[in-house]
Amino acid sequence: MTIALDTTVSFADASTSDLAAAVFRVDKFVVPTASLPAFIAKMHEIQQVVRQMPGCKRDLLLQQSSGAGEFNVVRIIEWADSASVEAALASMQKRFKDEGFDPTAYFVHQLGARPDFGLYRVA
Repeated sequence: MTIALDTTVSFADASTSDLAAAVFRVDKFVVPTASLPAFIAKMHEIQQVVRQMPGCKRDLLLQQSSGAGEFNVVRIIEWADSASVEAALASMQKRFKDEGFDPTAYFVHQLGARPDFGLYRVA
């Protein structure tokens, strides 16, 4: 599967103050090979929603193509600031509840993915 990336905006285009306020959500996953198609498809559905949220600067879903790293899928979302992250999290939790979708049940229990989540800032 090939993932197309929007290369029209680079970090060089961002001001120092923009990067200082930015928050990066980095989600890493170990996904069994048999579950990859369903995992990637659901992540793309979620991306379509997240990319429309206020403060979302970019949302990349990356699949490992070589190397010996443990995680074979990584998602990186750049948010304008902490308030954007908090608003998006609340919005997605409400959306998932309204849809009756339990991300842990689906991704972890059904597909067998092992996640590692974190929020990062530019060092």
